[in-house]
Order: sequence, then C-alpha cells, then structure tokens
Amino acid sequence: IDFKGVNMVINYDLPTSAVEYIHRIGRTGRAGHTGKAVTFFTEDDKPLLRSIASVIQRAGCPVPDYIKHFPKLQSKQKKKFIKKPLTRESICTTPQCFLKKGKRKM
Repeated sequence: IDFKGVNMVINYDLPTSAVEYIHRIGRTGRAGHTGKAVTFFTEDDKPLLRSIASVIQRAGCPVPDYIKHFPKLQSKQKKKFIKKPLTRESICTTPQCFLKKGKRKM
C-alpha cells in the first residue's frame, strides 16, 4: 500500500530483521521523496540492532558508535528471533484518571 504524504515513520517495536526494517521505513521514501524514521528499542533488542545499523550505514546514514560495537548475532539466534519475536507488555495510551473513572461507573 502506498500512502501519499508520509514523511515520517515511528517504529515502537524493533523489527526482527534488516529486511523488515527497510520495508517499514521505506514508506517515507517513495517516488524520490525524503523522510525520517525513528525507532525505539530496549536492552532486549540490542542483539537485533547490529544488522539494522549496518544496513543504515551502507545507505550513507550516520550510526552511533556504541551501536556499531554491539556483538553480531549468530545465524541460529537470528532464526530464533524471527520465529519467536520478543514479547512485550501492552501499552495503554489512555490516561489512568480516565481508566479509574470508567471503573467507578461500572
């Protein structure tokens, strides 16, 4: 699907592979347009960052030095992450005060 006018992508969860990362952020650069991508990651995501960072660097974009020094994943570890991605706690965007009010009404 091509959405016109997308100039920024925010990844709230780190993709499990560099290919998936490229697919996600590619939404910003369709038909010669430029865009930005922001990706949030946790300590648990560190093993996946190295392969994504190398793709970013090959594209000519800056990569922080600390990410370049993360250890590389072995092929067995990569397959494990792809088959069973990290489980994360759900994120609730509803303010707690609204949730409490809703419980009182019930």
